[in-house]
Amino acid sequence: MDDRSTGRELPEAECWVRLRGEEFGRLGYHLVDEVHIVPLNYVVDGERIVLRTTPGSKLLGVEMSSDVAFEIDGQAGDRVWSVLARGQAHRLEGADARAADELPLPAWIETERYVNIAIQVTELTGREFLRRG
Repeated sequence: MDDRSTGRELPEAECWVRLRGEEFGRLGYHLVDEVHIVPLNYVVDGERIVLRTTPGSKLLGVEMSSDVAFEIDGQAGDRVWSVLARGQAHRLEGADARAADELPLPAWIETERYVNIAIQVTELTGREFLRRG
């Protein structure tokens, strides 16, 4: 098999390892009749992805339609890979929100982010390829 063209599927357990090993990804969500993709920081908590945001389009999109996709990618040596999670996102409230406040969720920019969102992953896939060259 030629990994350059067909690659290999990553087992679900390996997808989780890669998700836990990164802190920056892209959230895809619906807002009215548009699809949005935004970069953001995240942390994995059990088998869900947790992020923080402010009131705005991300939060509105998740509250209007909970179906989301989340993607990370990377490279290591001569390999490139990506992991795609699909699931249901919801705003965390009460004790769940307070517990999420204690998670080690890095912030790359200085801004007040005080709304926690969790993505309950329902499908997780990944691929790895040999880099061209």
